[in-house]
This record gives sequence, C-alpha cells and structure tokens, in this order.
Amino acid sequence: MFGYPLETVYLAILIVSGSLTLLYIFFSDVIDGVFELPDHPLFSPQLVLSFFTVGSASGFLLERYTELPAWLIAAMSGGIALIIVLLLHFFVFIPLRSAETSLNYSDADLEGALAKVIVTVPRDGFGEILLQRKSGAISKAAKSMNNEEIAFGTEVIIVKMENGVAVVAKHDPYDISSLHKGGYME
Repeated sequence: MFGYPLETVYLAILIVSGSLTLLYIFFSDVIDGVFELPDHPLFSPQLVLSFFTVGSASGFLLERYTELPAWLIAAMSGGIALIIVLLLHFFVFIPLRSAETSLNYSDADLEGALAKVIVTVPRDGFGEILLQRKSGAISKAAKSMNNEEIAFGTEVIIVKMENGVAVVAKHDPYDISSLHKGGYME
C-alpha cells in the first residue's frame, strides 16, 4: 500500500493514532471546548481514536506474526477493534459518564433523606444538619418542622426543602404516630 509493506502502514497508523489518543487524554476539555464537537456517545473522539489504535496494533501483530492474506488480516483487525471499542464504551465510558453525574444532586433529591443534627436546631430558628452520601458529606441549614428544638446528634429526616433550607423532623423508626399516609404530617 502506497509502495510500503502493510506492516509499515499498520505501524505508522498505530504511532499516529496512539499519539493522538494520548494528546486527547491530556487536552480533551480544551479540544471539546474549542471545536464544540457534537456529543454522540458512539462517535466520540476517544472511541474513534481507540478504534484506530487497536485496529492498527492488531493488524501490525497479525501481519508480522502470521501468514494470513492481507484482506483477512484487515477484516480481523477491524473486528477485533470493533469488539474492543464496544467493550470499552459499555464497560468503561458509560459507567464513568454516569459516575460524573451522580455527584450532582438537587434539593428534591434530599427530601426523605436521613441526617444528623450538627448544630442544634432552636425553636423558630436555624441549625445545621449533616447528610452522609456516596459522593461525600453534605451540610445544610435546617429548621424544625414543628418549631421544636432538636438537640445536637439527633437523627432527623428531611421532610422538604425550602429555598435551600431543610425542613426536618425527629426521626424515630419505631414511632408511627407521626406518620400520616406514608409521610410526615405537617
């Protein structure tokens, strides 16, 4: 091909695509911001570059160490690259993408969560609560739902969120008198 042996062509594609992949890893945020590439999950630059890297590497190795015909090596390399890239997409990139978004939360996500009081919630005043989540600890300003004092260390449940302030009630898993139709009475 182009007057060069196929082994050399595969090796050149491997070096170029491997180098571009490495550069993309380091500068992906800048590249995505400058070029404003469409965000299609199957045609992302990291998958395309990975396809060429894996395909050329397998083509180089098959060309070098087997006596198979060139068309079969090209077909096998493409198949190997497609399988590896699909595995990479479904088992690495999709979980990473969902992990990035799982760190975000909205106030509505906090409703119904259990927390501990870290600053006593006074009557008609504000205290502070601490929620333990998978992504870390979150502290929020809190006020009592029933205008009662809630002491430091008490376990509470967030009944609702109002303008970034958690409206809380004491949580007692064994007391059902404060429950009304599956939720806390207001």
